[in-house]
Amino acid sequence: MFAERLKAALEAAGYEARPSVLEREFNLRYWGKPITFQAVRRWLRGDSIPSQDKLQVLARWLLVDPHHLRYGDGGTAYTVSEPPASWDISSTNEERQLLSLYRGLPAAQRKVVREIIETFANVHSPANGRND
Repeated sequence: MFAERLKAALEAAGYEARPSVLEREFNLRYWGKPITFQAVRRWLRGDSIPSQDKLQVLARWLLVDPHHLRYGDGGTAYTVSEPPASWDISSTNEERQLLSLYRGLPAAQRKVVREIIETFANVHSPANGRND
Protein backbone atom coordinates (compact mmCIF):
# COMPACT_ATOMS: atom_id res chain seq x y z
CA MET A 1 0.00 0.00 0.00
CA PHE A 2 3.02 2.32 0.38
CA ALA A 3 3.28 2.54 -3.41
CA GLU A 4 -0.36 3.60 -3.72
CA ARG A 5 0.05 6.29 -1.06
CA LEU A 6 3.23 7.56 -2.75
CA LYS A 7 1.52 7.70 -6.16
CA ALA A 8 -1.48 9.54 -4.69
CA ALA A 9 0.80 12.06 -2.93
CA LEU A 10 2.78 12.66 -6.13
CA GLU A 11 -0.37 13.26 -8.14
CA ALA A 12 -1.89 15.48 -5.43
CA ALA A 13 1.30 17.59 -5.53
CA GLY A 14 1.02 17.94 -9.32
CA TYR A 15 3.63 15.40 -10.41
CA GLU A 16 3.30 12.36 -12.64
CA ALA A 17 3.76 9.11 -10.72
CA ARG A 18 6.61 7.95 -12.96
CA PRO A 19 10.04 6.69 -11.88
CA SER A 20 11.92 9.25 -13.98
CA VAL A 21 9.96 12.14 -12.43
CA LEU A 22 10.35 10.80 -8.90
CA GLU A 23 14.08 10.15 -9.34
CA ARG A 24 14.78 13.64 -10.69
CA GLU A 25 12.66 15.56 -8.19
CA PHE A 26 13.75 13.50 -5.17
CA ASN A 27 17.46 13.84 -5.96
CA LEU A 28 17.09 17.63 -6.24
CA ARG A 29 15.84 17.70 -2.64
CA TYR A 30 17.92 14.94 -1.03
CA TRP A 31 21.39 15.90 0.19
CA GLY A 32 22.70 12.34 0.53
CA LYS A 33 23.85 9.93 -2.15
CA PRO A 34 21.47 10.19 -5.14
CA ILE A 35 18.98 7.38 -5.56
CA THR A 36 18.74 5.37 -8.75
CA PHE A 37 15.94 4.98 -11.25
CA GLN A 38 15.66 1.32 -10.20
CA ALA A 39 15.24 2.25 -6.53
CA VAL A 40 12.36 4.65 -7.18
CA ARG A 41 10.79 2.13 -9.55
CA ARG A 42 10.76 -0.39 -6.67
CA TRP A 43 9.09 2.24 -4.46
CA LEU A 44 6.38 2.88 -7.05
CA ARG A 45 5.81 -0.86 -7.63
CA GLY A 46 5.63 -1.54 -3.90
CA ASP A 47 8.68 -3.81 -3.92
CA SER A 48 10.47 -1.70 -1.30
CA ILE A 49 9.98 1.24 1.07
CA PRO A 50 12.58 4.00 1.40
CA SER A 51 14.68 4.40 4.53
CA GLN A 52 13.42 6.84 7.16
CA ASP A 53 15.65 9.74 6.05
CA LYS A 54 14.43 9.39 2.46
CA LEU A 55 10.85 9.03 3.64
CA GLN A 56 11.19 12.32 5.56
CA VAL A 57 12.40 14.08 2.38
CA LEU A 58 9.49 12.64 0.39
CA ALA A 59 6.99 13.72 3.04
CA ARG A 60 8.39 17.28 3.29
CA TRP A 61 8.47 17.66 -0.48
CA LEU A 62 4.98 16.26 -1.06
CA LEU A 63 3.47 17.91 2.06
CA VAL A 64 2.34 14.56 3.44
CA ASP A 65 2.58 13.20 6.97
CA PRO A 66 5.59 10.80 6.98
CA HIS A 67 3.85 8.31 9.29
CA HIS A 68 0.87 8.13 6.99
CA LEU A 69 3.08 7.80 3.91
CA ARG A 70 4.81 4.76 5.41
CA TYR A 71 1.98 3.09 7.33
CA GLY A 72 -1.27 4.64 6.14
CA ASP A 73 -4.04 5.48 8.55
CA GLY A 74 -6.82 3.21 7.41
CA GLY A 75 -9.16 6.05 6.46
CA THR A 76 -8.04 8.84 4.19
CA ALA A 77 -5.78 8.44 1.19
CA TYR A 78 -3.22 10.95 2.53
CA THR A 79 -2.86 13.93 4.79
CA VAL A 80 -1.56 17.19 3.41
CA SER A 81 -0.17 19.78 5.77
CA GLU A 82 1.49 23.15 5.39
CA PRO A 83 5.15 23.04 6.41
CA PRO A 84 6.07 25.53 9.11
CA ALA A 85 7.76 28.70 7.92
CA SER A 86 11.45 28.64 8.77
CA TRP A 87 12.25 32.29 8.15
CA ASP A 88 11.56 35.57 9.85
CA ILE A 89 8.40 37.18 8.46
CA SER A 90 9.84 40.70 8.80
CA SER A 91 12.27 40.59 5.89
CA THR A 92 13.69 43.57 4.06
CA ASN A 93 12.76 44.52 0.51
CA GLU A 94 16.17 43.30 -0.66
CA GLU A 95 15.63 39.90 1.00
CA ARG A 96 12.17 39.57 -0.56
CA GLN A 97 13.60 40.44 -3.96
CA LEU A 98 16.38 37.84 -3.60
CA LEU A 99 13.88 35.21 -2.49
CA SER A 100 11.72 35.99 -5.52
CA LEU A 101 14.72 35.62 -7.85
CA TYR A 102 15.73 32.38 -6.12
CA ARG A 103 12.25 30.90 -6.50
CA GLY A 104 12.35 31.70 -10.22
CA LEU A 105 15.44 29.56 -10.78
CA PRO A 106 15.24 25.95 -11.97
CA ALA A 107 15.50 23.40 -9.14
CA ALA A 108 19.07 22.37 -10.02
CA GLN A 109 20.28 25.98 -9.84
CA ARG A 110 18.40 26.55 -6.55
CA LYS A 111 20.32 23.59 -5.13
CA VAL A 112 23.66 25.17 -6.16
CA VAL A 113 22.67 28.53 -4.67
CA ARG A 114 21.66 26.85 -1.43
CA GLU A 115 25.00 25.01 -1.22
CA ILE A 116 26.86 28.31 -1.74
CA ILE A 117 24.84 30.06 0.97
CA GLU A 118 25.37 27.16 3.39
CA THR A 119 29.12 27.27 2.72
CA PHE A 120 29.27 31.00 3.47
CA ALA A 121 27.10 30.51 6.57
CA ASN A 122 29.39 27.77 7.87
CA VAL A 123 32.54 29.82 7.29
CA HIS A 124 31.10 32.95 8.91
CA SER A 125 29.19 31.33 11.78
CA PRO A 126 29.76 32.43 15.39
CA ALA A 127 31.00 28.88 16.14
CA ASN A 128 33.98 29.57 13.87
CA GLY A 129 34.70 32.82 15.68
CA ARG A 130 33.86 34.87 12.61
CA ASN A 131 31.02 37.30 12.20
CA ASP A 132 32.36 39.59 9.50
